[in-house]
Amino acid sequence: MLIRFGYDVTIETPQPTPLVCLLSLRDERLADLDRQSPVTTTPAVPLGRYRDLFGNTCLRMVAPGGVFSIRQDCTIRDPGRQDDYDPTAREHPIPELPDDTLIYLLGSRYCETDTLSQIARDRFGAIPPGWGRVQAICDFVHGHIRFNYMAARVTRTAAEAYREGTGVCRDFAHLAIALCRCMNIPARYVNGYLGDIGAPVVDPTDFSAWIEVYLGGRWITFDPRNNKLRIGRTKVAHGRDAADVPLLHSFGPHVLRGFRVWCYDLANPPAKRPD
Repeated sequence: MLIRFGYDVTIETPQPTPLVCLLSLRDERLADLDRQSPVTTTPAVPLGRYRDLFGNTCLRMVAPGGVFSIRQDCTIRDPGRQDDYDPTAREHPIPELPDDTLIYLLGSRYCETDTLSQIARDRFGAIPPGWGRVQAICDFVHGHIRFNYMAARVTRTAAEAYREGTGVCRDFAHLAIALCRCMNIPARYVNGYLGDIGAPVVDPTDFSAWIEVYLGGRWITFDPRNNKLRIGRTKVAHGRDAADVPLLHSFGPHVLRGFRVWCYDLANPPAKRPD
């Protein structure tokens, strides 16, 4: 399967403003790329690249002031399989966990394990450890939060999402991550592309957030927002929570003027194509 994906983002800044953008694929998927356009900006500016502490590819640039756009369009080879499903995957006692997973047991900016620990133990402590416990957490979050774009708030934390019962995909992810960590299960935040391949049509397409949980000696995808196995996830970045993987971080004020994202099977393109 060939999946086309990309973005076209326009902002406006009152003065020259440095930006860091996490919009590029992680290195693990680069070998699968079939076609990758250069990142283009309007007006054109120099671009720098670096890897952050989590191995994500970051773009650095300075928006010159005024209206500024950044765009890229790619095609990737994908096996067309659903997310992994392994109900036998076990939890690891903390002494068995690899060193690099331990950071994903700790509270973070949007995932307050101290606030939610008693709630997690009360709800999930009696469930046998392993895949089933993580799925129970995702089932709870999926049913507890009502998806509502109009209720989006960039400052909402996992505990606030629990209390308010509303939010967008990042809020589903943050609450599930926090509850997993409260149960001593490493969990991390992921963003990337997820089209409607094999699922109801979503219009407009947006960047998506889901989670990865360390079970059975590997990181496994769970999706508390959709709570279904999906096809064609294209991962961009992961971190402790959304604070680590902003799509666009500006070191100064900006206003979003345009935002388009696409992700679809080339063999079954949507009626409205991005070009």
